[in-house]
Amino acid sequence: MAQRAFIFDMDGTIVDNMDFHTRSWITFFERRGHAIEPDAFFRDTAGRQGHEIMRTYIGDHLSKEENALLNAEKEELYRELYAPHLATVPGFEQFIARAKSAGVKLAVATAAPPENIDFTLDGLGLRSRFDAIAGAADVARGKPNPDVFLLAGQRCGALPADSIVFEDAPLGVEAARRAGMRAVVLTTTLPAEAFAEFDNVIRIARDFSELDIDALFATAIAQ
Repeated sequence: MAQRAFIFDMDGTIVDNMDFHTRSWITFFERRGHAIEPDAFFRDTAGRQGHEIMRTYIGDHLSKEENALLNAEKEELYRELYAPHLATVPGFEQFIARAKSAGVKLAVATAAPPENIDFTLDGLGLRSRFDAIAGAADVARGKPNPDVFLLAGQRCGALPADSIVFEDAPLGVEAARRAGMRAVVLTTTLPAEAFAEFDNVIRIARDFSELDIDALFATAIAQ
């Protein structure tokens, strides 16, 4: 049987933290004179890498070094805000334990920088549970480009058709579609209606306690 894989976006999917990311971006930009509308900001940026967001709001004149320093400042602010609340989405750890027992490979594919991957996965003691991790340091382009999902699937030894992505944001679902992968949406951040246009979404759930592994792969095959 072909190798199957579950590929998890991290922020908003493994952990319910997108409100803290948005708050940290808004605080960061407000200190520099930008007025940000939270819903529009999330819709336009979720899944994009920090250096891409920084150039959008501050400008293309930033050097690589200046961009990196600004990103480090913003991410430190995020970690300060979210650290007291760090926790997995309900049912996640039980879900990945069942997946492991079923022989499914597990990967993280995120737009987060290495420091935030360490903060989340090591902070929760989850790093050893995953067969592969791909982040912002591994690909040049953020979502909706499919690069990070394709790399995660490759590292798991699974073809796109045998990989299911777990996401919370439209840009991430679009990245999965471009990768040729089905997607499961977690409504930790946006309502189900925000994903109505995507033909690669096979399930929408509040959290992982609602999901059945065999049913997900059966639905993916049926599509």
